[in-house]
Amino acid sequence: MQLADFLVLIHPAIAVVIFFPLLGNVVNLAWQTRQRRLQTLAKAKSKIPPLVGPEHKQLGDWLASTVVGITLIGLAYAIGKNIIKHQLWVTATSQVVLIGLIFAATIAFFILLFRAKQRLWRGIFATLTGINLVIIGCQDGVFRRTDEWYWSHYYIGITAALLMIFSVAIVQDIYQDRSHRWRIAHTILNCFALLLFIGQGLTGTRDLLEISLSWQEPYIYQCDFVNKTCLPPNTQITK
Repeated sequence: MQLADFLVLIHPAIAVVIFFPLLGNVVNLAWQTRQRRLQTLAKAKSKIPPLVGPEHKQLGDWLASTVVGITLIGLAYAIGKNIIKHQLWVTATSQVVLIGLIFAATIAFFILLFRAKQRLWRGIFATLTGINLVIIGCQDGVFRRTDEWYWSHYYIGITAALLMIFSVAIVQDIYQDRSHRWRIAHTILNCFALLLFIGQGLTGTRDLLEISLSWQEPYIYQCDFVNKTCLPPNTQITK
């Protein structure tokens, strides 16, 4: 394996080693938090410690940060590979610089989202983070599988990342809203996000099977992907 092949493994490796274990803990704490709340409303003595709520919030922040971070890493690899392949730093220097600034701005806006206290600023930073993330995803080099958007690792991942950004933006409103509308919205949207994460595990595994090693690409790309046929093994391949 060459360096390019190791770099492509960073995105799935972080997902396996950090994200999915973290997701399991967050879901477990979310369930315990809800059970304790229901028991408290029923005026029953709960054996679930009161710390589950703060721990769920803390790990939820880490989960959201991991999702956005993994998304940026995956997009950075695809875009960076396209820049190197076409030597865009020579032919389109301003475009490369702009893409780098958008990446930096996305990270900065996401950090400011965690620090913002007022609802207006949380809405602004969440919107800017989401818009920048979508803009980055629209760059050349990103494999989007638009013809199968409903089963696309990219579209599912972007949607999940946007939901995580929204969750961070409303977390303070959940504790301040006595009508529990924000809590209900948080629960429904994150249950949907959980389904998206399961889809990410399936589509990510599929896409890894379709990614060839860098030295194999000149041969693989001569295959007919529409008819799913390749040259016979003994066929002379012209460079």
